[in-house]
Amino acid sequence: MKMRFSLLFSFVIVVGLCSYKFSEAREPVCSKFAYEEQLLEKMIRTEIKVETMVNEIKKTEDKVISTLGDIKQTVADFTDMFADMKGNITNEMLNRGDEIKRREETFKTSFEETRKNLTSDIEAEKEKLFQLQGKLEQPAIAFYAHHLKDLLLDTTDEILIFEKTFTNEGTGYDTSTGLFTAPVGGLYQFDVHICTSYKKYAYLGLVLEGSVITAHAHFGDENSSCTSFGAIKRVRSGEKVWVKSTSSGSNRKLTQGSYSMNTFSGVLVSY
Repeated sequence: MKMRFSLLFSFVIVVGLCSYKFSEAREPVCSKFAYEEQLLEKMIRTEIKVETMVNEIKKTEDKVISTLGDIKQTVADFTDMFADMKGNITNEMLNRGDEIKRREETFKTSFEETRKNLTSDIEAEKEKLFQLQGKLEQPAIAFYAHHLKDLLLDTTDEILIFEKTFTNEGTGYDTSTGLFTAPVGGLYQFDVHICTSYKKYAYLGLVLEGSVITAHAHFGDENSSCTSFGAIKRVRSGEKVWVKSTSSGSNRKLTQGSYSMNTFSGVLVSY
């Protein structure tokens, strides 16, 4: 800027001198004093003009410098404002990111707890359905036989044959042999009810595949009387259960009638 001002000032001086010489050539020569007076006057006018021009240039320079300063300050203000905005936006984004992460972790934890609870509930319901299905699919196995073919217990290990049935669900009981054959494996309950004659004995046993699982003895004293015995036993499919005499003799005898029924029964309790 100072270089431009020096060049402009030199240009003004040269122009002033050229103008002075041009004017001097046209004016008539009078005297040396008049010439010097005119020359001094013109130099003063030229100096005033130059000074005026310098002042204008200075004012212009000041305005330019002021404008540049304003522009620089504006740029600085915008830079600071942009930096603040950038910082705010960055902080806001970081805060939003942290909040999203927290919510994501909360959602994951809640989802995992819900999944575990739901899985547990589903397993429990599946177990209930499985048990219910088992109950629905469990066949009805039950028999209730009565009326003995032979009342004398004169042979040891003799099988008591109950010739009639009120119930025979699953057709497991055979009225011709007195044997019950389990159609399916499971937990069974068996009951035996017998009545003895006056002063007669009865020694009986409940048998599973040849092994006595419960035994009973009964004596009819002054009158005929009745008694019961039984057992709960797990029986495999195809295994046989029956009632037999465990002791024989002439005084071993049963009785039966309208009020003294001999019965043999069994029912599948569960698989």
